[in-house]
Parts: sequence; structure tokens; C-alpha cells
Amino acid sequence: MSRGYYVALEGVEGVGKSTVSAALQELIEEAGHDVLIVREPGGTPTGERIRHVLLNTDDEVTPWTEALLFSAARAQLARDVVEPALAAGTWVVTDRSVYSSLAYQGGGRGLGVDEVRAVNEPGLGRTWPDLVALLRLDVEAGLARQEDPDRIGAEGREFLDSVAATFDQLAAADPDRFAVIDASMPVADVAAAIWKVAADHHE
Repeated sequence: MSRGYYVALEGVEGVGKSTVSAALQELIEEAGHDVLIVREPGGTPTGERIRHVLLNTDDEVTPWTEALLFSAARAQLARDVVEPALAAGTWVVTDRSVYSSLAYQGGGRGLGVDEVRAVNEPGLGRTWPDLVALLRLDVEAGLARQEDPDRIGAEGREFLDSVAATFDQLAAADPDRFAVIDASMPVADVAAAIWKVAADHHE
């Protein structure tokens, strides 16, 4: 049995990742593949508890605590959910991935992309996305789309500008893994653009 394919949807706040993931799921299933949708942080009982601490608490969370908690939740998801699914031939679509940590904590929080990558690598092993669809949208437009920002999404324009710039740097440094998609298009067009790249990569 061939290994599955791991697609990560990335971008700043308000780019529509969850909506796009549902549309992308339909396209993947129409092509005859089993598909699993996951989100980060979350996807496991441990991960969902960590998600609450990271996104829905009023507690002060230091930047490195934030980075390490994301890494911990991600390691649990990779071992318990993502890697078994890929091994079984299932496609996995994730709403955020390790690349969010590189952009948000490495870039936005100023911890350093390489430093954040280093704390994530041991927990992930080889379970890194095969394709990262970077949904690019003007930060101001993304903020306007947000209905109920979480703790990190409410950080404001300057922080998210830094995150967006780091995403662009990551995409430029790894063009074989990244596909930059215009997130201002209709959802169906965004999903179709991602599917075209994924199908070509997977062949």
C-alpha cells in the first residue's frame, strides 16, 4: 500500500483554512482517496487540552512556553493520528502545522525560526507535511474576516505582519514544498488550486 499524502493549510488569521479544508476534502474523496481532517493544536485529548491553554486562557503564556506547548500537542498528534493514517494510505489535511510555529513563534514572537524548528523536530520525526498550501491574504483583510479572535489572533497588526513576512520567507526557502495560493479567491477556486498542486506532487 502506498503511503498517504500530508497537506498543511497555512496563513495568517482569517484566510479561511477550515472552510477550504472542507472543500479540499471533497475533491480528494472524489479522486478516490480516503482523507482525514485534523487541526493544530488539537486532534487528540491531550492536544485539545493544550489548545485550551494556548488559545482560550487569560493566563499569561510566555513565548517559549507557547512554542513548547504547540510542539507538545503536535508531537502527540503526529504519533497518535497523523503517522498511522499516512501509513494506512490515507490523505491527511491539517488546519495549521509546524510551519505555523515557525512563523508565529519563530518570526512573530522573535524566538527564531531555526530555534523553533529544533524543538519540533524530535517529536515529529519524518511526519512533516508533503505540501504546505500558504493561503496568502492581506493582513488587514484577514483581521476584518475574524469574528471571534483567539488569544494569538488578537495580537494585532504588527505581530501578524511579522508572521506573514516569515511565512513568505519560509515559502521562498522551500519552493518544492510550498504552494502560495491567493486566498481572496472564492473557496472553491482556492481548494481547486491546492488540489491541482497536490495531485501533481503525488503522482
